[in-house]
Amino acid sequence: MDRAAAQEPVRPIEEACYWLATRRHRPQPRLEGDARADIAIVGAGYTGLWTALFLKELDPGADIAVIEQGVAAYGASGRNAGMLAETIDHTHQLAIRHFGLEEARLLAHLGRENIEEMFSFMSHRGIDCELEQTGRLLVALTEGQVEDCRHTVEAAERLGVTDYRILSACEARSELDSPLYLGGVMVPSGGILNPAALVDGLLRAAVSEGVRVFERSRVTRIDQTRDGLVLRTGVGALRARKTILAMSAYTHHLLPGVLRRFIPLYDYILVSEPLTAGQLASIGWQHRQGVTDGRTFFNYYRLTSDNRLVWGTSEATYFGPNRVDEGCDHSEPHYASLRDSFKRHFPALAEIPFPYAWGGPICSTTRMTPFFGSANRGRILYVLGFTGHGIGSTRLAGKILAHLALEKMHPLLDLSIVRRKPFPYPPEPFRSMAVNAVTAALRRVDAGHNPSLLLRILDAAGIGFSS
Repeated sequence: MDRAAAQEPVRPIEEACYWLATRRHRPQPRLEGDARADIAIVGAGYTGLWTALFLKELDPGADIAVIEQGVAAYGASGRNAGMLAETIDHTHQLAIRHFGLEEARLLAHLGRENIEEMFSFMSHRGIDCELEQTGRLLVALTEGQVEDCRHTVEAAERLGVTDYRILSACEARSELDSPLYLGGVMVPSGGILNPAALVDGLLRAAVSEGVRVFERSRVTRIDQTRDGLVLRTGVGALRARKTILAMSAYTHHLLPGVLRRFIPLYDYILVSEPLTAGQLASIGWQHRQGVTDGRTFFNYYRLTSDNRLVWGTSEATYFGPNRVDEGCDHSEPHYASLRDSFKRHFPALAEIPFPYAWGGPICSTTRMTPFFGSANRGRILYVLGFTGHGIGSTRLAGKILAHLALEKMHPLLDLSIVRRKPFPYPPEPFRSMAVNAVTAALRRVDAGHNPSLLLRILDAAGIGFSS
């Protein structure tokens, strides 16, 4: 998480991000003049659209309006790698530590149930997002990570998840042939998809249910009135009884107080030209799983439907003080580091070009799971902090937000992730100092050194790392 200076965008994100540049998106109107809704949702990504759909399911007569600063999927929902995990928590080990064994078991069950319901919804609604239920592959690059793989399987089994399978070095390389692999874990759940196409499918479903969606309508402030709220843009105003902020890392732009509970970060991704049949054969990627390695700052990667290679890094960058803007969308040092890491993993493909490169904002909490909150005496609700697992867990968040907004009871509202807030981050200037210190310590661990005293203290406090 360097504090390297942000680079000026080479291309706007709609052109630099492969998913956004190649999508077929039907534009929605801007908000102009005055409009009204029962409930307004700020953010037309996964969280906002799932919430709108659940609100209409619970109350078909409710007037719901979604307002988006850019185009739908402009933020993290359209910029991620499209790797779908079944877990709500970042890892089963962290779930046990943060929430206890009983609730961790419940979260593991809910995560798998949620994914199955999501697949069913997509099939019923005819949402074509290039979904491939390939499962996931976790790979070890050091002997310590081989041991971590065993702990991963053991933690899953404690929660009743019995289909994780340890892989030897030979077995891992038979799935995908990298000279760096020393072992791994096969996870049959989850898969890969086109993240922007999923947003487009959810958008069409929401509009078909009567939800109004306004694009390119940045909310600049929220004013309180006697009977609700007014969301103001440069050329319009949306009045609503309640507002749901589904803005992820942008939330503090309208609600600065949430900053103490999360830190905004940027991940970076490259996408290659399509691989030839011979290039694919050279690495033996037969089952097309999404892959992550066992480092704290790990690489994650997958194939697209036309066999482009998506190559990302979790070594997220913090741009102080808490910047989330277009100036952070590109980082040439990260792109160079990504190309170097790719060559180490797959030297046979060292010369393939990567015509797409971009960064995207995420928000991380100290427990690596989302949290929920409210403001303005309950008139504003929000959730944020999905930390790399948002494709699946935003659906559950949408269900929770819909029940909270309509004041309807549901067992999900009793979960600790709903009732309890994560341990706070320090404010600036201590935030930047802490990020730099922890980043340096984690890099040493990834290089094979033992955790420092700082990391041992944070680990004892249950504070998670990476994205």
